[in-house]
Amino acid sequence: MTRHPNGIWSKSVNLPDGTHSYKFIVDGKWCFDVLKDTQKDATGNVNNVITLGAAAPKQAKQAAPEKKGKQEKAAPAQEKKGKAETAPAPEKKQEKKGKAEAAPAPEKKGKAAEKSAPVVDSGALVGLRPGPTEKRVGTAHRTVDCGSLRITDVGKEVKLSGWVQKCRPFSHFLFIDLRDRYGITQVVIAIEQTELFELAQTFGREWVIEVTGKVVERSQKNKDRETGEIEIYASEIKVLNKSKVPPFTIENDTDGMEDIRMKFRYLDIRRAPIRNNLILRHQVGMLIRNFLTGQGFVEVETPVLIKSTPEGARDFVVPSRMNPGTFYALPQSPQTFKQLLMVGGLDKYYQIVKCFRDEELRADRQPEFTQIDCEMSFVDQEDIIGTFEPMIRYLFKETIGESLPDPFPRMLYADAMKYYGVDKPDVRFGMTFVEMTDLTRGRNFDVFDKSELVVGIAAPGMATYSKKQLDELIKLAKSPEIGAGGLVWVKVDPKGPSSSADKFFKNDLPKWVERFQAKPGDLLCIFAGPAEATRVALGRFRLALGSKLGLRDPNVFKALWVVDFPLLEWDQERNRWMACHHPFTSAYPEDEPLFESNPGAVRARAYDLVINGIEVGGGSIRMHNRDQQMKTLKRLGFTEEQAEEQFGFLMRAFEYGAPPHGGLAFGFDRLCSIIGKEDNIRTFIAFPKNKEGRDTMIEAPSPITDEQLNELSIAVVKPPKKE
Repeated sequence: MTRHPNGIWSKSVNLPDGTHSYKFIVDGKWCFDVLKDTQKDATGNVNNVITLGAAAPKQAKQAAPEKKGKQEKAAPAQEKKGKAETAPAPEKKQEKKGKAEAAPAPEKKGKAAEKSAPVVDSGALVGLRPGPTEKRVGTAHRTVDCGSLRITDVGKEVKLSGWVQKCRPFSHFLFIDLRDRYGITQVVIAIEQTELFELAQTFGREWVIEVTGKVVERSQKNKDRETGEIEIYASEIKVLNKSKVPPFTIENDTDGMEDIRMKFRYLDIRRAPIRNNLILRHQVGMLIRNFLTGQGFVEVETPVLIKSTPEGARDFVVPSRMNPGTFYALPQSPQTFKQLLMVGGLDKYYQIVKCFRDEELRADRQPEFTQIDCEMSFVDQEDIIGTFEPMIRYLFKETIGESLPDPFPRMLYADAMKYYGVDKPDVRFGMTFVEMTDLTRGRNFDVFDKSELVVGIAAPGMATYSKKQLDELIKLAKSPEIGAGGLVWVKVDPKGPSSSADKFFKNDLPKWVERFQAKPGDLLCIFAGPAEATRVALGRFRLALGSKLGLRDPNVFKALWVVDFPLLEWDQERNRWMACHHPFTSAYPEDEPLFESNPGAVRARAYDLVINGIEVGGGSIRMHNRDQQMKTLKRLGFTEEQAEEQFGFLMRAFEYGAPPHGGLAFGFDRLCSIIGKEDNIRTFIAFPKNKEGRDTMIEAPSPITDEQLNELSIAVVKPPKKE
């Protein structure tokens, strides 16, 4: 045997055709065969040819014949003489030593001969060398990172690499703040180090350098920096790359506006706030996978190119070159596929998946977003909530040490709309709605008399507002963001209430104050109009005042489940009922009679998780019966033919024993932004789109060539110019 750093080479075996076979063994296991042959090239030179073959387990177990064993003993002698390596072995000599090996085996022994032959593949390997056995400390350009060194490391020789954050020359010293992902370390160069000092004076912001030196204790320590007790006394510096002057400062508090930072996103990622958000996103993703895997869930990837369906938001579509005139859609969610996985018996599924919706954008919405998609079989609503509520508590505890209540409180959809004007109420503060329609009738105030609903909120501490400030509140109420027709205010003062509608309600104001249970210093803000629209507008106004008064503290977390959503909502434009969630959500069985008498009152077996006024996740118990699903689609305006065309594949699956199932999906980007205590999900996405849905860094979307359009059988019709 010949030893090798990664295993053992067996002694060579002379084969009948003049070649030599070696076996490479690691940990007592045969890994592969190496076959060495010699061939003459066109000039007559003799070359070694090496071929590698995979190990054959059956051959490894087979004992070698005795005659073959003798040849193995003879092999070293041949190696000493070098004859086997320089020229093919004479055929006659091989015949004498092993006629059985050289001669063709009889037919009945053919199988045995076939088994004993080494397995090699036809590829020639040249230049094989053993890999390094010594473990490198750090990497080629650093032994430690810029955030690791502490006072206990004083005296060590180290090598660091990173970006030049700042370069500050003084009369006798030059200081460099060297930054990488892990932190910042100060490097010092003395003026006596003439070459290094002159070199460092040429450094600009974001140059990439490698520094070798000794760790020393700083005389003036920086308590705001983890490495602030030490610095590196440089002995060698290499410039790894130069940099143009960045378009904005690469610091926590940057001077760059969002549009320029989006264009140079790779520079923005160097800043600690963005970098830390991406690291937090990674941590949340790992915790989710660990938790769900521990609960027996299986992560399954579903298709990205799917069929377009008419429900929900607009689809992003992809033309098919191989099927001209047809299109794929990018999934708004893997909804039907996860239901099919339940039909397939997978029982517990999850996926952290990209989804796509062509809809208007805002701070918490992107055209492509990430969803934690989950589904379970043989469950009801309580099973779903009981599975995923602990996961949310686990995420908050493990990432930011926040303990959320157990269990989360719940709120009916009807109460959320009645008291907060929104189906995702922010319960970090009060200011709940107080209806007062009955207190405002018959006072000749047309705005209230003709309104379906008069409702208001009590804003604490705002009774001291000046006329100018109150006018600004009225302007806010009428803004497109709020959408109210106006605002009536009432100041609650110890001397007595006063109002912008004193002329009509002077004597009624004490009753109003009593109804609101208002305190001195409160400002009653009252809206009137159609019931649904007025509640929605007041809900927006409530959130605006909550932010203005500092009541929406990002360090406070309030979670709740909103349940019992309506199954259907009336679409005025389409003049038909639409699914509030999606057409696969089931209704409460006891509400079945309401489909005929009052469809809008039918409750869905649906649930949303809301944290700090943001819908973090939502789901439902699905229909799993073909007849039930078809009946629902017809109620939504589908003909039987349309239903078969759009969802026939799902209903066919229901004919093969679909289990009761349900699930939910969490907005991964939104969840990360809440845990990270920020409003804008773009800061938690590596390469997000801007408010117009564009990626200004890579300039997408962009036109494609006429050649590409022709391949896709597509003609572009340009929209008319706006006047």
